[in-house]
Amino acid sequence: MQTVSSVAAMQRLAKRWQKQGARIGLVPTMGYLHAGHLSLVRRARQLAGRRGKVVVSIYVNPTQFGPKEDFARYPRDLKRDLQLCRAAGVNVVFAPGDEEMYHRSRDEEFSTYVVEETLSRPMEGASRPGHFRGVATVVAKLFNLVQPDVAVFGQKDFQQAAIIKRVVRDLNFPVKMVVAPTLREPDGLAMSSRNNYLSPAERGQAPILWQAIQFARKAVRTSPVSTKQLKADVAKLISTQPAARLDYVEFFEPETFEALNNVKRGAHMALAVFIGKTRLIDNAKL
Repeated sequence: MQTVSSVAAMQRLAKRWQKQGARIGLVPTMGYLHAGHLSLVRRARQLAGRRGKVVVSIYVNPTQFGPKEDFARYPRDLKRDLQLCRAAGVNVVFAPGDEEMYHRSRDEEFSTYVVEETLSRPMEGASRPGHFRGVATVVAKLFNLVQPDVAVFGQKDFQQAAIIKRVVRDLNFPVKMVVAPTLREPDGLAMSSRNNYLSPAERGQAPILWQAIQFARKAVRTSPVSTKQLKADVAKLISTQPAARLDYVEFFEPETFEALNNVKRGAHMALAVFIGKTRLIDNAKL
């Protein structure tokens, strides 16, 4: 396994692989890898084939964090991540620094961004202004650097995956987008690097997100329910956990993200909840 930190070196590798006819699979991450990430790596390997190349990018992207968010304390352990990638059969870990990705050490201003203007408005876009501009920009850069045939993302970040699909479509990236299922802990909590922030007491309350999804699924099982009423019921359920504070819960059409007046089976649900100071997200089809 190779570790590459240079943009130029990553581009040279990608061009060499293309000349050799190798299929390239990319798994973009911010590191601090867990079993959910490794499931994406396995899927990328399946899609790239035994003779293909799998690249995992590890980069905590500053442009997708707001000024009061957790960029500085986001968990990082590159040595551990490299060990996991090596064991998973990754060919290359691309782990650049800010100076490579955004010219931070040069007398040059980075001033070009990718902005999706429809799907990025609600939910995470409303709660974290500028977040998806940073996500779309860094993923577009990774696509240009790695030249993947296929890129694998996780369904836990449902809105993010939908936005990247739209960017791929609108900007004609020759990349196949694959969205793999969310991996969960035995109690239903979606796997996330940010779960590491939780204290033992907070960790015990964090499954309330999955419980809220199950509650909503049960509520719409036999007939539609008023969105206003279901939001109120979910908020009441979240409030039963003393460390939990609801940021948002939304019910929407999964292709267009159009908000629904009434929720029925087949709709999509997404929510963000603070557990103490840690903000967690989850989503599911109802």
